[in-house]
Amino acid sequence: MPLGHPTGSAPFALSLLATGGTGVGMTAQEGLAGTIALARTADARGLHRFWMSEHHAMGATSVSSPALMVARLIAETAHLRLGAGGVMLPNHAPLLVAEQFGMLDALAPGRIDLGLGRAPGTDGATAAALRQGADANDGFPQQVAELLGFLGDEFPPTHPYRAVHAVPGPWQAEQNRVPAPTTAPELWMLGSSPYSAQLAAQLGRPYAFALQFGDADIDTALRIYREQFRPSAALSAPRTLVSVPVAISEDPLAARRQASTSAMAMLRMFTRKGYLLLPPEEVEPIRPRSRSSRSSTPMSTAASTAPRPRSPPASRSSTSAPVSTR
Repeated sequence: MPLGHPTGSAPFALSLLATGGTGVGMTAQEGLAGTIALARTADARGLHRFWMSEHHAMGATSVSSPALMVARLIAETAHLRLGAGGVMLPNHAPLLVAEQFGMLDALAPGRIDLGLGRAPGTDGATAAALRQGADANDGFPQQVAELLGFLGDEFPPTHPYRAVHAVPGPWQAEQNRVPAPTTAPELWMLGSSPYSAQLAAQLGRPYAFALQFGDADIDTALRIYREQFRPSAALSAPRTLVSVPVAISEDPLAARRQASTSAMAMLRMFTRKGYLLLPPEEVEPIRPRSRSSRSSTPMSTAASTAPRPRSPPASRSSTSAPVSTR
């Protein structure tokens, strides 16, 4: 059967976003093993996509390179679309990203997604080490244009990179006298602001909105994207994803307790205390008691996807950030 098509009768395609969550008391090996197990489950249950986000210098995440994890998960899954949600492009050379994801598409044709963001995915000092002083945000549209040029081998004749080619890719196929690839990584623009929505619309690319950041204005961003969308060779009409935080457990109380660990991790990050996933029993005594914190809806925060094997049974829930197609 064709790969990448959603199953079921829901009005949207349900997918998962993972961070390689590594809670306090867990090793990186355990956190990554949990991500692999989650991808296998998502594949078996018929979910549509499995994305991983790029983060650096955070105690609670172990995926600094989504491309490396995608390579591993290709061998672990059969039907899921796999990708980055996303690659923080200002941290990387566009040529290198094009080569990495072209290679992944050669390994799993038609199953690879490439989501692009402009945030550093880390703190200011680490971002400076990654970007080496480059004014990354101002140059983001140019970086995206270069990446698209490398992926399609479509630079204009006068462009300084016209003789530079991403391999694997169309140029390699031509050189080796074989048919050009019939698939390519599906490129998504990521964001949580009108800026990202406007850029996605101008490029005629699908747009993924990060609603796990509680103060994000999704209504304005999606309105701008749909009103300003320009059809392209890649996409004829607007297409969107929305990521929201979810805690999953057979026991609602356990799910609430697990969601509280993610809420506390976000609070710690915003107050510059470090992004850590504390055990629920450590969070409970200091968690504010309010109507919203006692509701059955998980807190609007980023979420961990790894199991917590060393926690008591009541807290052994798995949390994730589903991505739904609108």
